[in-house]
Amino acid sequence: MSDTRKETEDSDAADLAALGYKQELHRGMSGFSNFAISFSIISILAGCITSYSIALKSGGPSAINIGWPLVGVFVLCVALAMAEVCSKYPTAGGLYFWAGRLAKRNKRQWAWFVGWFNFLGEVAVTAAIDYGAAVTMMAFGNLVWGIDVNAINTFVLFVVLIVVHGLLNTFGVKLVSLLSNVSAWWHIVGVLIIVGALWIIPTRHQDVGWTFTAWHNETGWSFAPYVFLMGLLMAQYTYTGYDASAHVSEETKKASTAAPRGIVMSVLISIVGGWILLFSITAAIQDGSQAGLTKLAATSTGLPPAQIFLDALNNPTVAKFLLFIVCGAQFFCGMASVTANSRMSYAFSRDNAIPGSRLWAKVNPRTGTPTNSIWLCVVLAIILAAPALVNLTAYLAVTSIAVIGLYIAYVTPVLLRRLDKSFTPGVWNLGRWSAVIGWIAVVWVIFIVILFVLPPVTPITADTFNYAPIAVVVVALLATVLWFTTGRKHFMTQDEASHLTLSADELLKE
Repeated sequence: MSDTRKETEDSDAADLAALGYKQELHRGMSGFSNFAISFSIISILAGCITSYSIALKSGGPSAINIGWPLVGVFVLCVALAMAEVCSKYPTAGGLYFWAGRLAKRNKRQWAWFVGWFNFLGEVAVTAAIDYGAAVTMMAFGNLVWGIDVNAINTFVLFVVLIVVHGLLNTFGVKLVSLLSNVSAWWHIVGVLIIVGALWIIPTRHQDVGWTFTAWHNETGWSFAPYVFLMGLLMAQYTYTGYDASAHVSEETKKASTAAPRGIVMSVLISIVGGWILLFSITAAIQDGSQAGLTKLAATSTGLPPAQIFLDALNNPTVAKFLLFIVCGAQFFCGMASVTANSRMSYAFSRDNAIPGSRLWAKVNPRTGTPTNSIWLCVVLAIILAAPALVNLTAYLAVTSIAVIGLYIAYVTPVLLRRLDKSFTPGVWNLGRWSAVIGWIAVVWVIFIVILFVLPPVTPITADTFNYAPIAVVVVALLATVLWFTTGRKHFMTQDEASHLTLSADELLKE
């Protein structure tokens, strides 16, 4: 090991020790690999493709191509505000640790509730990503080999995928780092191939005006602004998971600068790449009439972009190849999600939050990975996705906590940082723009949380009801019960938890 590399690792370990933790995970991740994990979880090739129909039915092309950059700008503010706090506190715990450090009073309670929203939100995201990957791969298998698509086959493939992702994460951080790098380039090159094919091969494209302004509404609501706002959820669903850069910060070299850069750059590149991808897909729609868009939304493939590939390219082989690229991206996306989820679970267990914490906080001495925590996340994700075997609506109700839960966890430390006048920024900071960007982030998250709990379609039935508010209440109740039964006695009370600078008297008061 070179002297410079050793000095970097010693410096990172010293920074972590100053926050109250010893270096247990292996620091083998470069700044690019840190970025690649968050970029892979956002996964424009997964989110834009699988969520396309949300905006197609709620505003059409205008909601897709105006909504994506519009949401992107505000999400970038959230990412910037999170990154500034991450630079100061680069720990695997991420959001909950930040909240505990920044709160003036009831530090452990703030950390506890943020942690539970983050933990369950990440489990739900992992389940949703790998189940979505299974759905896309089944569609691909049906197109290529005529495989029967049904709930049982899809769920079995989902279980196989998430077990493979668990195994890949178990083998060590070097393999995860390598595959994350491959994933980043797969996404970048994949977008270029899809965009190139959609512009070169089709003989007809929609003009720029239509692609940005065409309107389509299948929501049942007649108030156009409301319909457009519901269409923004496509972009907001996709822009999640970039907190992963914080969760792998204890495995990243020069974490105080690399982790915040990973958060910001993953969002920034996703905004640009996703916009180019969405514009190209929408411009390739062959029948832009209202009837044509309705038919597209109801495609038997289950994925409107896949139908666009088939219609526009008029070449089933090329269309299948483009869908294969999407399948690969979703595979890498799921792998990165298991990585982030397991690291957060490991850190949360290290602070005695999850039942059985001693088991989940163990680090494999050979691989330097939290092996038990990895498999905890895999099993919980399988349990969470199990309702899909019976009813897809039930599954969607369970996983609706994913985005709203994560964004509640994202914005809480940002708000607490704005209220903490004594906060001293880390080496990576926003300078004089900190307050403006931070408050924009807070207001935006409040706004989108409201959007997430409103009914997206009418009439409202058991199948169309928005279960997100119920999911949020369930998580809040679970966290409250666990706090009073175990949390207040054991969470962040160990000697290593000097990071919250709680005295014995303060603990007794709480």
